[in-house]
Amino acid sequence: MMVIGTVDFFRKGKPTKGEIQRAIILGWCVEILQAVFLVADDVMDRSEVRRGKPCWYKRCGLVAINDTYLMEHSIFKLIDKHFSETSYIFKLYRTFHHIIYLTAMGQELDMLASEPPEGEFSLDSFTKEKYKSIVKYKTAFYSFYLPVCLGMHIVQVEDEQVFRDAESVLLKLGEFFQIQDDYLDCFGDPNIMGKVGRDIEDRKCSWLVVQALDRANDKQREILKKNYGKDNATSVSIVKELYKELGLENVYNTYEEESYKNLCECIDAYSENFPKQFFLFLTDKLYKRQK
Repeated sequence: MMVIGTVDFFRKGKPTKGEIQRAIILGWCVEILQAVFLVADDVMDRSEVRRGKPCWYKRCGLVAINDTYLMEHSIFKLIDKHFSETSYIFKLYRTFHHIIYLTAMGQELDMLASEPPEGEFSLDSFTKEKYKSIVKYKTAFYSFYLPVCLGMHIVQVEDEQVFRDAESVLLKLGEFFQIQDDYLDCFGDPNIMGKVGRDIEDRKCSWLVVQALDRANDKQREILKKNYGKDNATSVSIVKELYKELGLENVYNTYEEESYKNLCECIDAYSENFPKQFFLFLTDKLYKRQK
């Protein structure tokens, strides 16, 4: 929908049928890429449920790994089939290759934070800077910048400054989205989200644990170190109670309000040739989301 919305905005609500069709195809390419990352992520995180159903590798075993290769390359087959006559096909190839590379880097950062190869895991390595890097590369580029970038290629935007400005805003939106995701992983309703959060069990460098470490006293830090990353219900419950004790629900609510306001002000400050209304629409869709 973000690909289609981008095309619609730049064409002022009057895209051609061909542009709509190409936007739909590239929109599905983005969805396929999302599936690639989620199937692989569930294997690496040993997750049980995705969107209310057993994870793919739980149904078909480790052949799921080869399925991710097939899905990824089907993206380029679709581009070959439907965009061979366009002047911007090379830009589509380059965009997908670049975003896949950046996202894989983000996934690697995420995994290395939880399972460092050089030695024993330590919560002391979880910093705000590390968290921001993981979010930027693992989530923001492919979830937000990619579909908008593809839409701009369809309408053949040539001004590189527009791409740079869009990237700046969309990376902020991506961080906003991931922090929401981290909060919902712990405090969201699994029936609404369609999955059971495992950030605590999988000792993820999540926004909540980074905030907890920033606020915890020595005793609370020891409780975190003893229980974070333990795959048992008692330890998970202890960590969640500590989050509540540290007031992280209120911290998150304050963050969400301030970030929403700052995002709107940031978007509104751009010139009129920037797709402000579309980005404000995306921000509104994320605000107060529950899944």
